[in-house]
Amino acid sequence: MSYAVARIKRGEARALKAGGLWIYDNEIAGVDGSFENGDIVAVEDFDGYFLGYGFINMNSKIRIRVLSRKKEHEITESFMEQRVRDCWEYRKAVVDTDSCRLIFGEADFLPGFVADKFSDVIVVQSLALGIDRWKEFLVQTLIKVLAEDGITIRGVYERSDAKVRLKEGMERVKGFIGPAFDTKVEIQENGVRYYVDVKEGQKTGFFLDQKYNRLAIQRLCKNAKVLDCFTHTGSFALNAGIAGAQSVLGVDASETAVNQARRNAELNGLDGTVKFLCEDVFELLPELEEKGEKFDVVILDPPAFTKSRSSVKNAVKGYREINLRAMRLVKDGGFLATCSCSHFMTYELFTQTIGQAAKNVHKRLRQVEYRTQAPDHPILWSADESYYLKFYIFQVCNDR
Repeated sequence: MSYAVARIKRGEARALKAGGLWIYDNEIAGVDGSFENGDIVAVEDFDGYFLGYGFINMNSKIRIRVLSRKKEHEITESFMEQRVRDCWEYRKAVVDTDSCRLIFGEADFLPGFVADKFSDVIVVQSLALGIDRWKEFLVQTLIKVLAEDGITIRGVYERSDAKVRLKEGMERVKGFIGPAFDTKVEIQENGVRYYVDVKEGQKTGFFLDQKYNRLAIQRLCKNAKVLDCFTHTGSFALNAGIAGAQSVLGVDASETAVNQARRNAELNGLDGTVKFLCEDVFELLPELEEKGEKFDVVILDPPAFTKSRSSVKNAVKGYREINLRAMRLVKDGGFLATCSCSHFMTYELFTQTIGQAAKNVHKRLRQVEYRTQAPDHPILWSADESYYLKFYIFQVCNDR
């Protein structure tokens, strides 16, 4: 098969050559041959050396997303099916697959495509034009591969409603792929049951990336008084409750999320122990401090305060503020679990910000552990954007 050929400028595409999958618009000298946006093109270096095959989109700053680096590995249905099979074999090896991320875009060498499994439902996101052409094939292949292991999928829902599609020159879409079904799905994780709304919930409906971080806080929460900030639908709070916490208060500014959290607490028989409050965390923490409240465990799981490099400075202020407020609310010898889900808030910067917060409030931190996202969200070392979740657990001590 013949392809249009994208030629790289001399000295460019360093990220690609280091193992990444993206080629930016300003790295390409030109394209020889005819093509349409979304087509597969061959990529060659300035001297004609073959670098790979990838999807091209002239509407996107990420001009080409590379799928294969070997000339003999053309992008065919058998090639794509093997990618899907590799994804599933990896998940079976590393996580509980009852509910998990099946495909994680670039980190699974399927750039722009995400698929989550919630019990017997699959939710997909297609975020790049080239991969969007393969969406139906990838969905049907997932269903087939899971069926071979005795797993029947009763429905597929698409959540390609992220703003990033606009940068690809695509419309935001959501809806059923195939027959309609009840989009309120019950799942179980770490012994906790949840209702997941795959139609209206954030992103694909539930944040699977924190699965084992939620489990990690259980041991600390037995008989404890726990504060869970930015609780969303109550996942950390409910893990504390199921572990035997004395009392848990989950806080979120979204009334919709808090109502869902309360339903999840009832589902687990924890509504007597785990309570939820609809308030702004930034306003509530100073109020609790003024009242003299203290907690054995405080959990901070905020949304991404920065989604670009230009807003990192303001994000640092936000992370420092909530962490120092939280440290003041932790009893001497109690525990703080704190995280950032922003790729642009690097490990080094996040660590430094927490250290500054501790210094400002004269607290000593003893690191219990450092964690990242669950292994069904693999970190591809050559694709920096795949490493985004930073999660610390500290013991917080007064100066001695």
